[in-house]
Amino acid sequence: MKVYRLTRLLLLSSAALGIPCALSAQAFGLNEIGSCAVARGYAVTASPCRDASAIYWNPAATTSLNGWSISAGAAAISIKAAFLQDTTRRKWDADVPTKIIPHAFINYHAPNSKAAYGIGFYVPYGLTSQWTDEFPGRFLARKAALATFYVQPNFAWQVTPKWSIGGGPVIGHSTVELTQAVDLADQFTSAGGPKFGQLGIATGTEFARVKLNGSAMAYGAQIAISGQPTPEWSLGARFLTPLEFKYDDADAVFTQTPTNLIIGGSLTPPFTKGTKIDDLVAPQFAAGGALVNQKVSTKITHPAQIQAGIAFSGYKNWLLEGDYAWIGWKRFDVLPVNFAGPAAASSRQIFEKYANSSAVRLGVEYTIPTDGWKLRAGFAGVASAAPPETVTPLLPEQDRAYYTVGAGIPFMKTWSLDASFAHIATPGARGRIVDRSDKVNTTATADQMNTGVYTLSANVFSVTLKANF
Repeated sequence: MKVYRLTRLLLLSSAALGIPCALSAQAFGLNEIGSCAVARGYAVTASPCRDASAIYWNPAATTSLNGWSISAGAAAISIKAAFLQDTTRRKWDADVPTKIIPHAFINYHAPNSKAAYGIGFYVPYGLTSQWTDEFPGRFLARKAALATFYVQPNFAWQVTPKWSIGGGPVIGHSTVELTQAVDLADQFTSAGGPKFGQLGIATGTEFARVKLNGSAMAYGAQIAISGQPTPEWSLGARFLTPLEFKYDDADAVFTQTPTNLIIGGSLTPPFTKGTKIDDLVAPQFAAGGALVNQKVSTKITHPAQIQAGIAFSGYKNWLLEGDYAWIGWKRFDVLPVNFAGPAAASSRQIFEKYANSSAVRLGVEYTIPTDGWKLRAGFAGVASAAPPETVTPLLPEQDRAYYTVGAGIPFMKTWSLDASFAHIATPGARGRIVDRSDKVNTTATADQMNTGVYTLSANVFSVTLKANF
């Protein structure tokens, strides 16, 4: 029997689309690094929160922290997403679990010293996207999980009484997981033969599932400047370099999904009446078949970040700040995907064509003079990085608005607790549930591929415990 290994070209190309699409989820950047920063709408570069999270938000400002500063906490992110199909008007809800994103920092600045030292652990990128087994877009993504954490040793120096510089190397580690279904109707029955769909197999007939797992390390740096030219005004800026992650040893694992289909009429052998489809495809999951465990590699550049801000504290007990942030997503353009196994011929490039993204961040903080409590609120508006043809179930990327509130509660002289809440709203965006690469839909436009509307929202709860002594 020759089923042409169910075509290494098309079947494994479905898996080939997986890794880079999962990585495209990083456009949903994670800024939940310190609960105070979340509450202030992430506008904390000119006048960072008075804790060690400044190692991320402005490494130079750590010279303003006296003695030891320690902070650690986590943010719980709950995402809701759905896809409304044009033709059927049916709505599919995503099935995304709540994720916990940790952060931890420690900084030391000796009294009367110009130098500050510290280290930070934070998660700047990550996402879990998950859909139900009935979702038609599961052939592009059933589940995608991406987690990237950075470790940043930090050094800051007070150049003048009003200005400081700081920064340090960044060590990044990234993991990615993707699960997606494979459609039997799209597969060739033999070399040069018809597709299964041409033999009556309905589109959307899942007969296999592939799971991809990979990890990588990358290295970069962050530098910053912080100044207070007058007692009321503060300025700050930071630059985080891009980090290129190479997933050179990712695993692709295939499992067969029973279709329970039987051929109703005889064609050419082995497609004869009464033959079980599952029996025909089973050899492809055994040794010598195309759907065996194998290696796959790709690479992705985590983009550069620039953020600058200005803060005013001239009103008693009040702090006002506005920031502008830029993220270099344009480097997320074309991704290579290379198989080292039976699917080597399916190596390809995936078109993403992202654009650079920007954000405006506004924050306000009021200190209650009687007990030192800090009340905070903020707003951030973020432009989408994805073009219309790259809005997918991996990440229905779109413009976003962040509405944030929070409080800081001091206790026991050296301790304080920060808590915050953020709601993320989007206007919705048209998107697709089909593949797009250098071998599939190479010239198709967004109008031709997009067949529905994605909606997306999220709630973020964050808590940080910190001490200064």
